[in-house]
Amino acid sequence: MNNNNPTIEGIYEVCIGITEPLPMIQYWQQFGYRIGKTGELTAPTVKNLYGVNSNLRSIRLYHQNVDHGLIRLMVWEKPINEGLEMTSMKVLGNRWATSLTTDVLNILNHVEDGKLAGLPITYTFPQWEIIYKTEKGRPFIDPAVGVREMMLLQPLTRQVLFERFNYTVPEYGKIDRTSTLKTSQFTHAGMIVQDDSKETLEFYEDVLGLLRARDNSETSYESSEAARQIFDLQPGEKFTLTAFDDPRSSTNWQEARSGRMYIIRFPEEIKLQSGFDKSQPGCLGMSLYTYRVNNIKYYFDRVKNSTVTQITDIIDNEFGEHSFSFVAPDGYLWNLISK
Repeated sequence: MNNNNPTIEGIYEVCIGITEPLPMIQYWQQFGYRIGKTGELTAPTVKNLYGVNSNLRSIRLYHQNVDHGLIRLMVWEKPINEGLEMTSMKVLGNRWATSLTTDVLNILNHVEDGKLAGLPITYTFPQWEIIYKTEKGRPFIDPAVGVREMMLLQPLTRQVLFERFNYTVPEYGKIDRTSTLKTSQFTHAGMIVQDDSKETLEFYEDVLGLLRARDNSETSYESSEAARQIFDLQPGEKFTLTAFDDPRSSTNWQEARSGRMYIIRFPEEIKLQSGFDKSQPGCLGMSLYTYRVNNIKYYFDRVKNSTVTQITDIIDNEFGEHSFSFVAPDGYLWNLISK
């Protein structure tokens, strides 16, 4: 698709199921988010759009003036379960969201204070990683080029945070330097799949029209301390990464746009537990991703004629936007929204 045809953007929202909005609003304000739109749906409409028999009130959180990487707090009157909570990241159905920061150690300070206060938190120490291949410099003489990244799991949030050192990607994350934790909007969101054939990946490229920006990037237990800790890799285990971007993005990493979707693909020989029933609308915690499109009828027809399941009609969502939901071939439930 070119810019003259119907287009899709980067991941628009990460949706978080909750029962009490105030604590979550206060939490995300520290990351630079602010209250935007609010809206409600009655249980019959919610059932038709999200498959949940519950009244729903939602609050969209904006981040500066960016048009993606937003948050939707979905306040369920009758949540169906507690969600993924703080389960392992190595589970089918897993969802998490990543933000850029200018001070990962400041976030670590808050995390460690939270642990001391008895809050339920699982985290990893910020590990040094070489994300992009650059010429190796001389330690203590040349700049060290890489990131520090850490995982932060809490009952309602599943986050990865990273800080860059000595390189920039101008369109990949816009940091709110006035926020307490000096973070960007969500730069990317992730999922775990098992599909040695990679056939399910074709849906995102061929049907939704996303740009396959990275593919078959392999990470093993031996090659990455951060991945070892975040994804519970055991000796000899590995996974491959495929990244799908906003079509306006680029395969040149220095020109990449945020809004990326990371698909972590484990070999089928590894026995992974399924958490799909804990990461769909109606669950608490991170339970849905959305894309925003123009000409939603065009995308509805494309999706309907693909191998998806459980596709709904186009229905006005809680914000009055044309919207429909479906389960992609990899088992993840998605929601598309009209601009």
